[in-house]
Amino acid sequence: MMRQYELVETVKKYDPSADEQAINRAYVFSMQAHGAQKRASGDPYFSHPVEVAGILTRYRLDGASIVTALLHDTVEDTHATLPEIEKLFGAEIAKLVDGVTKLSQLEITGSESRQAENFRKLLLAMSEDLRVLLVKLADRLHNMRTLDHIADREKRKRIASETLEIYSPLAERIGMRELQDELEDLAFGHINPDARTSIMKRLEFLRTAGQSLVPRIIESLSGTLKDAGLKANVSGREKSPYSIWRKMQRKDVEFEQLSDIIAFRIQLGTIEDCYRALGAIHSAWRVSPGRFKDYISLPKPNGYRSIHTAVIGPDGHRIEIQIRTSEMHNLAENGLAAHWSYKQKAANGKGEADTPQYRWLRELLDIMEQAEGPDEFLEHTKLEMFRDQVFCFTPRGDLIALPHGATPVDFAYAVHSEVGDRCTGVKVNGRMVPLQTGLVNGDQVEVLTSKTQKPSPDWLRFVATGKARARIRRFIRIQHRHEYLELGRGILDKAFRQEHRRLTKKAIARAVETFQVQDEDDLFIRIGEGRLSGPEIVNKLFPARADDSEPGKARNPAARGKKGNGAASTETGISIRGLIPGMAVHYARCCHPLPGERIVGIVTTGKGVTVHTVDCDTLQRFNSMPSHWLDLSWDVEGTAEESHIARIKVFLTNEPGTLGDLSTIIGKNGGNITNLRFANRSIDFFEIHLDVQVDDVRHLTEIIAALRASPIITSVDRARG
Repeated sequence: MMRQYELVETVKKYDPSADEQAINRAYVFSMQAHGAQKRASGDPYFSHPVEVAGILTRYRLDGASIVTALLHDTVEDTHATLPEIEKLFGAEIAKLVDGVTKLSQLEITGSESRQAENFRKLLLAMSEDLRVLLVKLADRLHNMRTLDHIADREKRKRIASETLEIYSPLAERIGMRELQDELEDLAFGHINPDARTSIMKRLEFLRTAGQSLVPRIIESLSGTLKDAGLKANVSGREKSPYSIWRKMQRKDVEFEQLSDIIAFRIQLGTIEDCYRALGAIHSAWRVSPGRFKDYISLPKPNGYRSIHTAVIGPDGHRIEIQIRTSEMHNLAENGLAAHWSYKQKAANGKGEADTPQYRWLRELLDIMEQAEGPDEFLEHTKLEMFRDQVFCFTPRGDLIALPHGATPVDFAYAVHSEVGDRCTGVKVNGRMVPLQTGLVNGDQVEVLTSKTQKPSPDWLRFVATGKARARIRRFIRIQHRHEYLELGRGILDKAFRQEHRRLTKKAIARAVETFQVQDEDDLFIRIGEGRLSGPEIVNKLFPARADDSEPGKARNPAARGKKGNGAASTETGISIRGLIPGMAVHYARCCHPLPGERIVGIVTTGKGVTVHTVDCDTLQRFNSMPSHWLDLSWDVEGTAEESHIARIKVFLTNEPGTLGDLSTIIGKNGGNITNLRFANRSIDFFEIHLDVQVDDVRHLTEIIAALRASPIITSVDRARG
């Protein structure tokens, strides 16, 4: 444990302007506050904040960060308070300590929820001052170094898993590679100790067997660069056991099949020298295909810059080489700590989270705003932080970094949330492609938008970023609520009109009180979801009419389409409009109802309303459940601009070109085939089932008539089921 004067002297060596008195006061205050407290190892608890401060001195952090490290556990674990710290050390230190303070006292059930809420609070604190994250990472690093002293094995594994899932990706995001590697290696040893031991033994064997190889490669690289007139520092660095294991898992290969266990780093003076060195190395040795990456021209989102290449080097060994300037190397190892960006914060009025390399932090904050709760937020942020990057461009040349597997929809949301919501199509490198197309490095993406477009629930099947997933889910939640609310209002209004009563504000207030719901919106939503029914509410409010609404006397709405000669009843059902597949109200797949047809709804608790045609065979299953039936009608204006899917069954002759003629007839009549299935085939005929996009039942009738007029088609009918 560092003594008081040693800590002060260490900080003053690299930061002469640091407040020496504040560090001394914090050291004494923390020691007195923690008093006789002990850690699991038996060491005085005070040793922990001192070690955290010592870790931060390795990264040459400012005096305020060192003071914060000394005080970071006092508010939670001692009698010290934030007002007391603010009085003694100032508002800046109090704010930093508050941001770093552990959040274990939150009353949340379940470790996952607690972890999610803790991370959410940490993110909020980080967004105000990134030094909070630096102190938190140092705190986690020391806890991981002493994790062996915790007796409970499951607790050790839980803390190690949290480190891999949350803190290691955060360290990677701010470019602190050295700290990231140590966190991952320590966690790996607790989660999978056998695998780590095995890899360590193989590494030891490799060091012994190839102890002369690394110096020879370094000497050969140095000689090549010297011949090119370049002054360079060449070194070799072994991959960490965890990164080796992760690569073995990702590529499904054995240890012996990895060629980049040791990466050779070349440090030079200028960017120009980096490219000259690359030319010299590629001239001297054969290049390994597909292994070249230029992160100087296209830096990683965390600011990392370097040239990566692989060549077949001395004695036929394939070697990985990283070429960078000394400044880039410092940033690659220390990331945010090397920036000291917070020192310029007061001068330029711009926070760290606003700089380009920390755009990810702003996106995580956006996800937090869209997510329904802490668990969903944690799910989306893991998606956001755990993926390698691909780099794509807007038509103007702006760079957008996305995870591997990202699609144009992810790209649209990365540009702006509104662009994602309004996305109708996309051009990749000038060509129209499906929205689920995977993007690759260098793609130029142009997003096509429309003011009338809305996010589709189907997008959740293929989007890869947490931001896109959170935004789409938010839209679905809002849309569900809106549709259930409007549907419930219509159901209740219809129930009142059937009893010759008016749905007044007073009646709604009585229903809210009687059924003990939060407000009228909650009442309507419960009705729309099927948890309450309109007749049930009317009977409760007006019990004198209950005898008229017995289940046995309930009217079957389908009957209005079967009176006399099939003429529709003059009674108007609840109108539906703007339906989005997968939402609260959706079309039945058995009968594919179209505007212009008589329709009825079946209410299913928790799933909303399914719209059927009144002659659909499926309705027979609900004859004994009249309370599930709902009288519906089309809103003509609301459905005028929609397209609908109709399913038809076609028999056509088995001759060359008949399938082309079929699609031509449908296309000429304004239809669009969305799905096609061969149901039966013989030597002479095909039976085909087609899903055709049409405007309404009249449009479908016109297409069927055109098909029947063709000599190649034997028969055409609506397909059911």
